[in-house]
Amino acid sequence: MVSTSPDLTTRPIGVFDSGIGGLTVARAVNRVLPHERLVYFGDTAHLPYGDKSTAAIQAYSVKICDLLLKQHCKVILIACNSASAAAYELVREYVGSKARVLNVIDPIVAHIGQQFAGRTVGLIGTKQTVNSNVYRKKIDDLDAGVELRSLATPLLAPMIEEGFFDNTIAGNVIETYLSNPVLDTIEALVLACTHYPLIKQQIAEYYQGRTEVLDASDVVAAHVHQYLQNQHLAAAPSSSPPVHHFYVSDFTRSFEESTRIFFGQEVQLEHYPLWE
Repeated sequence: MVSTSPDLTTRPIGVFDSGIGGLTVARAVNRVLPHERLVYFGDTAHLPYGDKSTAAIQAYSVKICDLLLKQHCKVILIACNSASAAAYELVREYVGSKARVLNVIDPIVAHIGQQFAGRTVGLIGTKQTVNSNVYRKKIDDLDAGVELRSLATPLLAPMIEEGFFDNTIAGNVIETYLSNPVLDTIEALVLACTHYPLIKQQIAEYYQGRTEVLDASDVVAAHVHQYLQNQHLAAAPSSSPPVHHFYVSDFTRSFEESTRIFFGQEVQLEHYPLWE
């Protein structure tokens, strides 16, 4: 059991992702928890996780947790569907009582069960996320009568990481995926990758109001907020805004611009290679 001393509440929230896609979650968390300090790690040297093996993703995740634990994070949020599917249980075991561990899958599953019982829901994500069947298993366990239709969309995350969103190329790729018969007659679509909020508008335009598009980052941020309150881990309000830290395993100048777009404001990236 982790102590809930006043000192613990002042510790940061650690957030990690295969690249900078998880910054959409970090941005949402920052919006609902403005007093919380964030330590973000984007494993840009190994993106995308979606086509990596489970063993590789687990190895990366453990190394990242070493850094986040050194930063004394009170909570570690796996802001990546692929890593949540492949490494959540291992990370929880590895971290032990040093920090709480949250993932992005469980809050979405709970939301679907509450809001879409007895309905047909689509899901798009990486190969790793879709092939793991983790969403299907968890939703079936709810016994809420939800019919889940999943489609792997492997081009989307690397396309977004490269800055190809909100243009014709992105529009053509998105339309090709969404027109797949698997997603016919769905009433809602889960964006099961933290990169996808950046193309939510284009996805919503494709459906023209026929289908609700679920932005996982908002659901996850609300879950983190509730969790901190329930566990008495929330930071006290402060007169000065917290100073966040952002690390990437492979630094390139282009990521600075992309990071600003993902997070919605200027951030200073620090290079931290996982393996020297």
